[in-house]
Amino acid sequence: MTRLSAVFVAAGLAFGAMAPAYAAEPPPEYGTDWDDPRTAAPPVAKPTTSPCTVKIVDEPFDDFTPYTSTFTPPANCPGPWSKVVLRMDGAVQGVQYDRLGHLEVGGVAIFKTSTPEPSRDGISWTVEKDVTEYAPLLSKPQPVWMLIGNVVNETYTGVLNVQVYLTFYPADGRNKPAETASDVLPLANPRREGSALVGDVTLPKNTERLVAEVYATGSGGGCEEFWYITAPTVVPYSCPADDGPYREVQIEVDGRVAGVAMPFPHVYTGGWSNPFLWYVLPAPRAFNIRPIRYDLTPFVGLVNDGQPHQIKVSVLGVPEGRPGWDLPTNVFVWRAASSARVLGGLLSHEVGPVTNDSNYALVDGWHQVDTQGGHHLRVSGWALTSKGRVVTTVEQTVSNSSMHRWVSDEENPDELTATWTDSSIVVSAGTGFPTVSRSEKRFVLDGHIDVTPENRLTTVLTMNDSEDARTIVGPGAQKLRTLSDVFTGQAAYTLGVPRAQRNAVAQSTQHYRLTENGACYDRTISQKNGTVTQDVQGCH
Repeated sequence: MTRLSAVFVAAGLAFGAMAPAYAAEPPPEYGTDWDDPRTAAPPVAKPTTSPCTVKIVDEPFDDFTPYTSTFTPPANCPGPWSKVVLRMDGAVQGVQYDRLGHLEVGGVAIFKTSTPEPSRDGISWTVEKDVTEYAPLLSKPQPVWMLIGNVVNETYTGVLNVQVYLTFYPADGRNKPAETASDVLPLANPRREGSALVGDVTLPKNTERLVAEVYATGSGGGCEEFWYITAPTVVPYSCPADDGPYREVQIEVDGRVAGVAMPFPHVYTGGWSNPFLWYVLPAPRAFNIRPIRYDLTPFVGLVNDGQPHQIKVSVLGVPEGRPGWDLPTNVFVWRAASSARVLGGLLSHEVGPVTNDSNYALVDGWHQVDTQGGHHLRVSGWALTSKGRVVTTVEQTVSNSSMHRWVSDEENPDELTATWTDSSIVVSAGTGFPTVSRSEKRFVLDGHIDVTPENRLTTVLTMNDSEDARTIVGPGAQKLRTLSDVFTGQAAYTLGVPRAQRNAVAQSTQHYRLTENGACYDRTISQKNGTVTQDVQGCH
């Protein structure tokens, strides 16, 4: 029998068209076709103004050749804009693995995605993303670059036909211009140093606020795609890592640790040994990979001198020389109204020790690795901004707790229960009332795989992507946001036989609930054997 960890190697957040609530009679097992992929996440809310749409990508991806073109802002919708929305339409037919996609405009990564696996008869899907924050970049012509690396041959026949559109909504009396950064910059001279990404950024001298974002993904089908199941090298497991499964995405500014974060445990549509589990409902974030954001404002006074400064993004815990992490990084710059240099400095910089304990034991015939890890950072800096002297303090605490168990050298059964927490608080205090932003993120992955003596493989999995966020501006003024995105599913098929004899079955449910400033969105979609059996929307 093949080791399960080898089978683990991969064979969203999509905003599909809103479907009415209904119940369909599902087939007894998967056939040659199934319903198009979709998710329960909400579509992007659109302003009421008349928009202009520009197609920026139109490509049948069938190899590893990037698509390139030039984007020109629509003449009929000059800025300022109230909102900018990206939409990707995809279609594929035949046989194909899941693939990772990456879109850049002006050298800035604005969208990262993965693709569904197709049916013989073909599927189509749509992903929407609010890209208003990139409006400063989109105000002038820019080169476009997109790649969805793909292999097409006699066996893998699926060509990924993809179009990407940008839709611009002008501001008017009812739809205010969006508040965005002054500039959005890619890293200059990006280079790899081991598993880390290193680049330079040169900031305007009047920079008064600074935020970085990193589209961090473990991917590529190797052990780092499933980093959360790796085990210490002294443990008998086929995906070893020197320090076990703890991973932390860390950003440095000129050699100083400036931000820490937990990576999201992405599961793509071939993941956990079972593509049948994801054919209709992908895992959270699979189609719309969200970046990690770091507030670097405490460092403004040290880096806004008009000279290049180094930004380094690394993933703690990755074994030396192991590939698999992709880390596209952008920087958002807010400039002061004055053209003079914004003066500032660092007030405190406290970096706690990284804790990472992975303990191995043989418990009732199960190999078991228990991991506890975490890190804490607190940094404070001042800047003489257009609003006076402002002190920004960023405090972050991250942690990971997991139990990974398997039986025998065949690693069958193989199961994981893991939780990641990522807490941050940013306080900006000046002459008026302070602004306090809190975020509590929690990611849960609970999965089990086993193969019977008859070679029947079953995957059972639950994922939860949740966040509680609150921003307080002065007395009584606050913004509240609560997100819960829960996927549950089970799928089984017979290994080592032609597809027609696999007798594949699966059922899954996604429940997405978002409350924001009193408004509520709640939607549940369920599917069985490729047919949607429930699509219910409404808050209760």
